[in-house]
Amino acid sequence: MPHDSATKTAAMVVIGNEILSGKVTDSNSPFLAKELRAAGVSLERIAVIPDEIALIGSTVADFAALFDFVFTSGGVGPTHDDMTMDGVACGFGVPVVEHVELREMIARAVSGSLTESHLKMAQIPEGAELVGDHEHFPTVRMRNVFVLPGIPEIFEAKIRGLRDRFAGDPYYLRQILVSVSETRIADFLNETLAAFPELMLGSYPKFANEEYSVRLTLESKNEDYLEAALADLMARMPESYIVEVVR
Repeated sequence: MPHDSATKTAAMVVIGNEILSGKVTDSNSPFLAKELRAAGVSLERIAVIPDEIALIGSTVADFAALFDFVFTSGGVGPTHDDMTMDGVACGFGVPVVEHVELREMIARAVSGSLTESHLKMAQIPEGAELVGDHEHFPTVRMRNVFVLPGIPEIFEAKIRGLRDRFAGDPYYLRQILVSVSETRIADFLNETLAAFPELMLGSYPKFANEEYSVRLTLESKNEDYLEAALADLMARMPESYIVEVVR
């Protein structure tokens, strides 16, 4: 899918044996994909990996070098299988250290003395910073990597709170619902793409659907360009094929 050089790119690393074993269904990656799209960021890669420090480190480091933003999901917590902070530190070749401010936040949030589990939550990669909502538990950012928890409700809230840090020019979207199969419209799609090579055009069949057979999506960061491409495609297709145009 083409995008201009000014478009920011992102990757996601989903961490957890529970995802790979099917014990837990990942909902964070589709949520992030939609949020990034709405923010004008192109999500280029999603990796799902187990709780292994070295693998977390190499994956995060590779993605950090390739993309503008990296978001991790999972492995942040007080238990034995929460290895993401260690993995990120490993990837950047730094130790994990106790963050004084984070320790103080945890101390204020709990009653009684801090346990080893509490202290583990205050350990972050050396050189990382706290961003986002400092009133509650902040997000740890290591360079261009945002380290996020896997619990969907918390993950989603944090992404919404961080949006201003990565948002760019939005993508504009138009959709055409058609009543015929992809084979009937493939030539029209190719002709429109030849005329509008920067258009992001998707074609998604919908089987056993009484309302339409294919949903076409047209996207661009240039709304005028998008409208011109939409008009071009609609002019090429027989009017009887078009069920609805969604703006």
